Amino acid sequence: MTELVRGTPGLVRAVNDRAALHLLLRQGPLTRPEISRLTGLSKPTASQVLARLEGAGLVVGNGLRTGLPGRVPETYRVNAAAAYATAVDVTPDRIAVRTADLAGAVLGEAEAPVPAGPGREALVEALRAALALAPAPRPPRRVVVGVQGAVDPTTGRLAYASEEDMAAWLFPDVERTLAEALGLPVRIENDVNLAAVAERAHAAADCPDFVLLWADEGLGAALVIGGRLHRGHFGGAGEVGYLPLPGAPTAREAGHPYGRHGYQELAGGEAIRDLLHAHGVPGADFTETVTEAVRRAGAGSGTGAEAGTGAEDGAGAGGRAGTGAAAMAGAGSGAPESVEAARAGLAAVAGRLASGLASIVTVVDPGLVVIAGRLCAAGGEPLRALVERELHALAHSRARIRLSAVTGNPVLAGALDLALTAVRDEVFGGPPPVTPCP
Repeated sequence: MTELVRGTPGLVRAVNDRAALHLLLRQGPLTRPEISRLTGLSKPTASQVLARLEGAGLVVGNGLRTGLPGRVPETYRVNAAAAYATAVDVTPDRIAVRTADLAGAVLGEAEAPVPAGPGREALVEALRAALALAPAPRPPRRVVVGVQGAVDPTTGRLAYASEEDMAAWLFPDVERTLAEALGLPVRIENDVNLAAVAERAHAAADCPDFVLLWADEGLGAALVIGGRLHRGHFGGAGEVGYLPLPGAPTAREAGHPYGRHGYQELAGGEAIRDLLHAHGVPGADFTETVTEAVRRAGAGSGTGAEAGTGAEDGAGAGGRAGTGAAAMAGAGSGAPESVEAARAGLAAVAGRLASGLASIVTVVDPGLVVIAGRLCAAGGEPLRALVERELHALAHSRARIRLSAVTGNPVLAGALDLALTAVRDEVFGGPPPVTPCP
């Protein structure tokens, strides 16, 4: 028989303090009676909690609430200046940084050049210069860095990253080394994982089990199961660019596990550009070709379903008609053959994207797939509808497909979310308790 452990007075105080802090963070400013009512604490206990938190510098007065009958109550809020957090997004072209206070208010945002050389010293100097462009009044208590790769927890090295793009990062124990060099707590996270973290408050707010597919120049995915990121034993969960698929070269044929093969060679940005070129759709890069394909496909009044499916491209099976009907009706002009070619091209793009998604959803069984990245943004609702149709034809899945709903930089947004969560847990003593102790 398991013995129940009774809470000590110190534990009870800590739980109540944490409950009040998280309440003020979500709903503040609040008065003492409101804190008592919303937490279920007695008024004397709520007053003691506020006194402790004020003394610790975690809560400050926010003035009097006027305009109500009776005694004018004082309101309280979390002291936003008690701690700070910083988010960093690293790409081959630039380093973006964003700093916020404990309440989540952004204090500064900037961009800086990437490291000038391949060594770790150059990386440290580049990160230090970037952090200096968005400073906080005090050093941040957590820095979360989004990168195109993932730290393998079994080795401490950055994996799933190309030497061409991330040469400066490929050294042992990268997180600890950067933390010691910068004098700050540093956490390195995969950029697509961070985009999924940001999406939890947007397109995936109503679904704790979802997959985010990032379709851009490269392909990646993030798995969120039970509201938590699933990173995998070696940190590589979601590295779907290497997923073997019919119609694409295999790793054996490419001669290297990180070579040009798999899902990436079928549905990466360059492959999609070439595919649409073959359908007569012009454009200098994949965003231009997808945008132009959508414009041309919307020029007619048909559904687009008869224009073709992924099966014609060799990457997917035929789909059910009707899903893309409303999506394909839009403004534009063009010759009938141009319209039909664009529709066939878009259907082929959707088939390629859905062919990889079919493998993912069959294993993970998510309730939702969020499609993000510049390719999906260019395709918009027409592409979303076609991908959903193709996916439901290829896989026994009822997963909905939604476009990303995050505005701005989703990697920075997700990195700041993780950084603030870690800082608040540290400052507040943990996540919100299920219930406070009366």
